[in-house]
Amino acid sequence: KMAKNSKRYKALLEKVDNSKEYALADAVALVKELKSAKFDESVEVALNLNVDPRHADQMIRGSVVLPNGTGKTVRVGVFAKGLKADEATAAGADVVGSDDLVEAIQAGNINFDILIATPDTMGLVGKVGRILGPKGLMPNPKTGTVTMDVKKAVSDAKGGQVTYRVDKKGNMHAGVGKASFSTEALLENVAAFVKAINRQKPSTAKGKYITNAALSLTMSPSVRVNAQELIDLR
Repeated sequence: KMAKNSKRYKALLEKVDNSKEYALADAVALVKELKSAKFDESVEVALNLNVDPRHADQMIRGSVVLPNGTGKTVRVGVFAKGLKADEATAAGADVVGSDDLVEAIQAGNINFDILIATPDTMGLVGKVGRILGPKGLMPNPKTGTVTMDVKKAVSDAKGGQVTYRVDKKGNMHAGVGKASFSTEALLENVAAFVKAINRQKPSTAKGKYITNAALSLTMSPSVRVNAQELIDLR
């Protein structure tokens, strides 16, 4: 992150009215204007949900494919054997293997950003769980990364799938595109992400489901978004 007291950051802060919750379209347009880095910054959405993740039914996690992709190149690893391994390779997976992939991971060669596994290889995945877990790379049926449909899983991962998970305090954030995306493309991506979260609202959650929402770039201040507008996205 940029130093909070740098001249550049202060100049960006002046563009944002912190006392205001912006309409989503205005927030997206404004956040694009906060670009200051030399690289194409990611656009990040942060939500605070009124849920208690200690209750299993209020643990909001899953994945959604953004209509306009994330703008990131994602390297995909797949644990699979036989025909399923061939299917993964044909779908464009970067690394495919079984025992050899276990050895590569144990040797510290992790050349993927997301890992998919067929259910029959979960025993192998378990051998390297201690390495994968802390890196957030463990395949999980809830995020669609433990599946027999490796073709779909690989193309989803390559095509702009975002996985999300609420933390202990009800916070959740995800990259929903790049500063170079059009306002329209970003709006569609944010809407797709928020709709996925809304679909998972637990029946036991009380009060206002999304309590706070904000958009920011990798190196920009946050722009607060009208939470009610997001709750109403269906």
